[in-house]
Amino acid sequence: MSTDVVVVVAVIILIGLFSMQHYGTDKVGWLFAPLVLLWFILIGSVGAFNIHKYNSSVLKAYNPVYIYRFLQRGKSISTSLGGVMLSITGTEALFADLCHFPVLAIQIAFTVVVFPCLLLAYTGQAAYIIANKDHVADAFYRSIPDAIYWPAFIIATLAAIVASQATISATYSIIKQALALGCFPRVNVVHTSKKFLGQIYIPDINWVLMILCIAVTTGFKNQSQIGNAYGTAVVIVMLVTTFLMVPIMLLVWKSHWIIVVTFLVLSLMVEFPYFTACINKVDQGGWVPLVVAITFFIIMYVWHFCTVKRYEFELHSKVSMAWILGLGPSLGLVRVPGIGFVYTELASGVPHIFSHFITNLPAIHSVVVFVCVKYLPVYTVPVEERFVMKRIGPKNFHMFRCVTRYGYKDVHKKNDDFEKMLLDRLMVFVRLESMMDGYSDSEDFTMTEHKTERSTNALQLTEKAGSNTMCSAADLSYSSQDSIVPAKSPLTGNSLTGYSIQTFDDELEFLNSCKDAGVVHILGNTIVRARRDSGIIKKIVVDHLYAFLRKVCREHSVIFNVPHESLLNVGQIYYI
Repeated sequence: MSTDVVVVVAVIILIGLFSMQHYGTDKVGWLFAPLVLLWFILIGSVGAFNIHKYNSSVLKAYNPVYIYRFLQRGKSISTSLGGVMLSITGTEALFADLCHFPVLAIQIAFTVVVFPCLLLAYTGQAAYIIANKDHVADAFYRSIPDAIYWPAFIIATLAAIVASQATISATYSIIKQALALGCFPRVNVVHTSKKFLGQIYIPDINWVLMILCIAVTTGFKNQSQIGNAYGTAVVIVMLVTTFLMVPIMLLVWKSHWIIVVTFLVLSLMVEFPYFTACINKVDQGGWVPLVVAITFFIIMYVWHFCTVKRYEFELHSKVSMAWILGLGPSLGLVRVPGIGFVYTELASGVPHIFSHFITNLPAIHSVVVFVCVKYLPVYTVPVEERFVMKRIGPKNFHMFRCVTRYGYKDVHKKNDDFEKMLLDRLMVFVRLESMMDGYSDSEDFTMTEHKTERSTNALQLTEKAGSNTMCSAADLSYSSQDSIVPAKSPLTGNSLTGYSIQTFDDELEFLNSCKDAGVVHILGNTIVRARRDSGIIKKIVVDHLYAFLRKVCREHSVIFNVPHESLLNVGQIYYI
């Protein structure tokens, strides 16, 4: 087969591989796992056969003394190490896939299958080359016995297809974590597994990655250059990981400085010679990962810089509570029936977009909820602890704040009715607030599931007891298990006032009527522009690059599955 035919076949295989990704890591892994296992058994068996047939003395290579003797020669060390580097590329994907598979499964697979089979395969090829020095260029296929050559050829081709799956899955995880940290434009994240939280699929990244892979394959048409590109990427990743481990060991693990220095020295002794060898091959294909890395770094930096500037603008221009109170319960406008969800990045205070809204429109909804979605630096936030509610202003203002918290592994599933969950938590908050009246100075309550159930049951008990005697929220006390039970009034032993319960019933009925009237989602659309006196680079970055990223990325309305008929965008311009 000519080189052009091989390239065309490779492109077709790549398109098929990336087209399968939407099925999810678990289904794709179920399909590929038998092939990988068969592949390792094959190369391990062939390696053991070659060791036995050609030269068993090759096992002396495991003696570390030969490393010293090799380095002592000083001839072609860089070229040799660059080639050896390709023998360990791919193993780093095992650690990148820790979020996709259990740790024990990866440990068992590497220790029992991957590592022994790779050692046998490379040692067997070395034994074959010693006996057949003219077959160095194609040692793998020539070392395979003739009886199993074509089955081995098919399995090797399939294994080459599978080998990229681990890196593809790891790419999804990296993009998802960068997205959660606000360092990457918003993309659609599809959760493909109910068992493993890390198994995701990102369509946009999938197709970009496919285009890049096809471009590299058709552009180089050379296996050695692609290998140099991959080796350069891997060795730089190893170096960066090693240096990032130092602050982790010092600040997080609180390790002794001697242990840290020992780890750094031993790691660099292995990695730095490989790094030097790969750097010499930058002009032979190693420039590709550097260009890709620089491109993605620019995208992430521009997005993060402009996003932080936009957040600082909203933080410093938020509306004061004195201004809100001065407007009165009607906010100086007509309060129309319905509930308005105002999305903001501020976890406290009233955003400037709200004042911009009410100064341009003559009406606002009867109930206003400021919704703030925050990603926390934790793996996941339980659903029952996801919503934190707070009231803004007096009760007759009917204004609330909801902070929705997600971990960097949590995703917004399509089957999650975000609106319904938020309204349910709002109802529960009103119930808890009524019962907590007089017992707590704080109006912040986390809507934990077990407290919600107990509070609801206590409310039913209270309402049943109130059929003959009304029970005030001030006459409720907490047991040691936080359950709410009716208590006798410390002032009088007979009748209790029903003002709080009556108020609670009225507000709950009011919220239900507003819910029936409809819910409108109000999203702020703050457009960032560079000032007129800014430099040309800043204008290009802010006015063009960031604007393009905002245009192509997914909107919050899509992420939260907000229907278009319930969406209202409020725009304003901020100059930096």
